Amino acid sequence: MRPVLLLLLLALVVPVRAEAQACRLALVLALDVSSSVDSEERHLQLEGVAQALEDREVRNAFVALPGTSVALLVFEWSGQQDQSVLQDWVDISSVADLDRVARQLRLNWPRRANRPTALGYALDFARRKLTDRAYCFDWKVDVSGDGRNNDGLPPDKMYKWQDYSGITVNALAVGHQATDLAEYFETTVIRGPGAFVMEATDYDDFARAIRKKLVRELGVPKLGLAGN
Repeated sequence: MRPVLLLLLLALVVPVRAEAQACRLALVLALDVSSSVDSEERHLQLEGVAQALEDREVRNAFVALPGTSVALLVFEWSGQQDQSVLQDWVDISSVADLDRVARQLRLNWPRRANRPTALGYALDFARRKLTDRAYCFDWKVDVSGDGRNNDGLPPDKMYKWQDYSGITVNALAVGHQATDLAEYFETTVIRGPGAFVMEATDYDDFARAIRKKLVRELGVPKLGLAGN
């Protein structure tokens, strides 16, 4: 689709607010830091996202449509009440914006105590955060994990309990059991038109996988209101 046509569509379907008209996508990155993720793996995960934001192809995908922006939020998750925002909502419209987020993710964040894997509650946290960007043209959650839900409501039941209308959830399965985990994510976690699962063999492979995943997620948004 030509950028000019997309801009015209954005102006028609998004509420008339100056700050909202250019938001083509609200994207939440949800990173697993449950007990199965040690300190080195956590570092590799954060560094992988930072490197992805510095990758030329990813940057081109973020700024592919002049006059629009991508709203980005990054948080870590583990237990039911354990979600920590590392980068609050920021509107990405330039390479300089991506540089600032990469620097933010490389801060020496304190290591959280070992917690279970409350994947359903991580997705609910992402859903609630997306309400702050309700005016964006499209909503997506990019959740990474190396294990199945073992604490609280699982994702499929959370989807029935809360309203996830208009939200696409994609997943990245990490670790030596990534293939089995990918099957679990396929049946329980991902949702929405075009939703997909990607695999990383381990956390050393995380940077490659998240780069590829972001490029795919940052494509031209679907036509229609985010809430439909």
